[in-house]
Amino acid sequence: MKPGLQLFALPDLPMVQAGDDLAALLSAAMARAGLVPQAGDVLAIAQKIVSKAEGRSVALASVQPSQAARDLAEQTGKDARLVELILSESEHVVRARPNLIIVKHRLGFVMANAGIDQSNIGQDGHALLLPRDPDASAAALSARLGLPVVITDSFGRAWRRGTVGVAIGAAGLPALRDLRGLPDLFGRTLMVSITGFADEIAAAAGLLMGQGAEGQPAVLLRGLSWSGEENPAAELLRPAQEDLFQ
Repeated sequence: MKPGLQLFALPDLPMVQAGDDLAALLSAAMARAGLVPQAGDVLAIAQKIVSKAEGRSVALASVQPSQAARDLAEQTGKDARLVELILSESEHVVRARPNLIIVKHRLGFVMANAGIDQSNIGQDGHALLLPRDPDASAAALSARLGLPVVITDSFGRAWRRGTVGVAIGAAGLPALRDLRGLPDLFGRTLMVSITGFADEIAAAAGLLMGQGAEGQPAVLLRGLSWSGEENPAAELLRPAQEDLFQ
């Protein structure tokens, strides 16, 4: 790792709409900031603007809740139409209590409300779903922009309070780095060290992206270095046979 790291929030990004050329918008924002992609750069992009560009907004008025959604809505105090969207995006419900539904998302993430959000989307009565395939979205953006891309979202953690940025899509870098077999500082062989490189990038970018009205959904990180073959964010998901808490 290089001795320094810089983070730049891309300036003046417009409100993204369905069908927008997101790569073009990001490229123009980098140009305005005088940021020319170079080795060691990674662009972290908030899931919300990717979902918006991909048309993943759903009008709640168009949703007909099932009986299962109505029952869970009564248990949790949530809008039954929103619950129907959560169930449609999920493999199963992990836990539920008033105002909270934890699910296993169809993409494998264990998360609150299937990642469906109603904040900062600019459309009343709508909900925003995750991209259909965040790794594919990252790969397409990476190819257009000419640098590695990490798509981020905010997750809670089972044993810690507070949300933090994590990677749900990645391209152009190893999202997961296996350091086993390498020596530590004193020459001892690392036996269990596997790092969530893309998650670390997402968390760092979150310092500038924020969680509220900051309006900075894209952050360029400069000064990174890495080794290892490229792999997608899907590699960050723990296989079922390794999950001690199912």
